[in-house]
Amino acid sequence: MAFADQFISSSTPGAAPNLDPRIQARDKLIVALDVPDSASALPLIDRLEDTCQWFKVGLELFIATGPSLVQTIIARGHSVFLDLKLHDIPNTVAGAVRSAASMGVRMLTVHAAGGPTMLGAAREALDAVSNPLTLLAVTVLTSMDSAEMNATGIDRTATDQVTLLARMGVAAGIRGFVCSPQEVAILRKLAGPAGVLVIPGIRPAGAPVGDQKRIATPGDALTQGASYLVVGRPITQAQEPAKAADAILREMAEAIRQLQSA
Repeated sequence: MAFADQFISSSTPGAAPNLDPRIQARDKLIVALDVPDSASALPLIDRLEDTCQWFKVGLELFIATGPSLVQTIIARGHSVFLDLKLHDIPNTVAGAVRSAASMGVRMLTVHAAGGPTMLGAAREALDAVSNPLTLLAVTVLTSMDSAEMNATGIDRTATDQVTLLARMGVAAGIRGFVCSPQEVAILRKLAGPAGVLVIPGIRPAGAPVGDQKRIATPGDALTQGASYLVVGRPITQAQEPAKAADAILREMAEAIRQLQSA
């Protein structure tokens, strides 16, 4: 399978590939709603309604709003990536996976550092649900560099640690991963063409880096083999969020055109 074909096949799980670069780009952009409450999130969703399909709900927002905001987003026809980074005993994580699936969430994160038994229990939990979601194993947070890892007692480089945890995830039946742009090519080989790679740390050229330490532009990440790109502050903190999202979508579409013509 050619790389361009692998890229096209890594679009929305279960959906037929669409060759229109703009539509593909819209299917691959996830807007991170990293805000504290519904009063902050809903106006953003309103402004991005006609531009973006996917929204990420993380710990801060989910703890503040519970399932109600997730259900509201889904009822409005959008797809939700629930980023809770589950890390607990296997039985507890399996139950949480089933609960997330029952809400209609499309993607959910678990920490690969939870170990093979926990990852296996998370994957097996999907066998009992009628509307399975895509599990994503988080390997190394994009906010961590070698110094941060060494402080936690890990002597490997970030790339070596990502590879070790991803191999463990694949062995447990996980085919979706969250990783930094620098590890996309490595994980694409491990996960195969059908693997789902979700990449945070995306910053358009000239955008502030913030607390992300391993970053890339949208075009670079897609060229490396990313399935989805997570973008937060460059969109949500822009004066005109829809215009900022549209600029990123144009950059993504251009990268997709180049891949299709390769």
